[in-house]
Amino acid sequence: MSSAPFVLCILDGVGWGRRDGSDAVFLADTPALDGLMSRYPWRLLNAHGLAVGLPSDADMGNSEVGHNAMGAGRIIEQGASLVERAIATGAIFATPAWADLLRGRTLHLLGLVSDGGVHSHVNHLRALVQRAVADGHRRIRVHVLTDGRDVSGRSALQWVTPLEAEFAALRAAGADVRIASGGGRMAITMDRYEADWSMVARGWACHVRGEGRPFGSATEAIQVLYAEQPDKDDQWLPPFVIVEEGAPVGRIEEGDSIVFFNFRGDRAIEITRAFEEGESFTGFDRGDRPHVTYAGMMQYDGDLMLPRRFLVEPPAIDRTVGEFLVAAGLRTYAVSETQKFGHVTYFFNGNRSGRFSDALETWAEVESDRVPFDELPEMKASAVTDLACAALRAGGVDHVRLNLANGDMVGHTGDLAATVKAVECVDACVGRLAAACAEVGAILLVTADHGNADQMVELDKAGAPILAGGLPKPRTSHSLNPVPFLLVDPAGRWALSDLPDAGIANIGATLLVLAGLTPPADYLPPLVHRVG
Repeated sequence: MSSAPFVLCILDGVGWGRRDGSDAVFLADTPALDGLMSRYPWRLLNAHGLAVGLPSDADMGNSEVGHNAMGAGRIIEQGASLVERAIATGAIFATPAWADLLRGRTLHLLGLVSDGGVHSHVNHLRALVQRAVADGHRRIRVHVLTDGRDVSGRSALQWVTPLEAEFAALRAAGADVRIASGGGRMAITMDRYEADWSMVARGWACHVRGEGRPFGSATEAIQVLYAEQPDKDDQWLPPFVIVEEGAPVGRIEEGDSIVFFNFRGDRAIEITRAFEEGESFTGFDRGDRPHVTYAGMMQYDGDLMLPRRFLVEPPAIDRTVGEFLVAAGLRTYAVSETQKFGHVTYFFNGNRSGRFSDALETWAEVESDRVPFDELPEMKASAVTDLACAALRAGGVDHVRLNLANGDMVGHTGDLAATVKAVECVDACVGRLAAACAEVGAILLVTADHGNADQMVELDKAGAPILAGGLPKPRTSHSLNPVPFLLVDPAGRWALSDLPDAGIANIGATLLVLAGLTPPADYLPPLVHRVG
């Protein structure tokens, strides 16, 4: 077994970019990271596309699949790939859940509408609508959550307007298909980790009660809201409802059926609970709750069985790093603030809600502030680092795992200056963490789950900045850039291995060898080897 504690510090959203004026990581003053990278070995790792189980290398990595990959130690085929195969083979439409959904008076499709591929994909929505019509369902309503986070900030019309044209054609052919309501993903419906139940309450009021600003079409709604709020992008659009003759065209009512067509779980669980939980539900006052047939694109929480119905089986991730550490009797301390707490616990442990061992796993959550991230770019990184350092200095722990969320959450705002500050805050935390590791003789690994802060400007296919109003267009989504991997071992016990095409999934075996364990044969090889 390992005689020295080993620490995995995940700098969420801190990739390795172009090292120019579009790169907040490069622009930030980072004396701690610069110093460590000048003294200790480091390299780059792939953190997107095929390296993390996504359909192609055009697909951005994200926090969910990134933590899955690190904890699994191997490449696990992820949600988007699983859904696409199920649609292509028709397996999704042969499920009992699909048959149940077709029995509803109105079929509602609710989810994030873009081609970001992180939580959902607009083509999955199209496939569901087309098949429902082909299967004879004649009344379908779509509730659009606008993105602006995994795609360009003001790109909603790129998907919404063509969808409305397609639905108009279906109506002309006899199928009553319409967009019924909508709003931005950070304004309604898609809260996660119970950070702000009021978001879900606003979504419920919009989709179920038909409460929101009335418009004749979703295209009109977005155009008007853009004009009125030039400083807000798609993720913050307020709730809107499509009306005809003064009445909402598609409230969710008794006897209807609903598909939440996001495949990623973290921002799907709370709205799922709102529809599925009975009198024990305390998230917000639902009022008169309609009894509906509800299904998720996938099951978002296998331990809690949420939802009960789902269309595509989620990835089965067994034999994770956490499971092996517990089996070996090693003690783990995992800590992050609310925004990424589930990532260092649930996702890292293979989409498992509970601990493998209450005695050997300690989880600490620092409650996130409910403040716009660009207004407080420091977030709770310092408090998270305090807890990690305290756990190391107290002893009695073998592995510490922490996530510093700033680079991702502030990067999503598109505010370059705020993101620079966020990275500088993270750097200071890394410096304090490295000092604590040195005090107790711990080995420190510093890496990231995907890029974000490293590309704050939209680029065209030639790599040139895309201009909007004469200025570079801010980027709010993840990048396709690799991420750094830094090995801080002052005692010189370990060195980097020669693995040219390694990705973050190789971190799993790395943690096991640092623990003195032999990784399973199907794990990707470790990034380090023993030299002293």
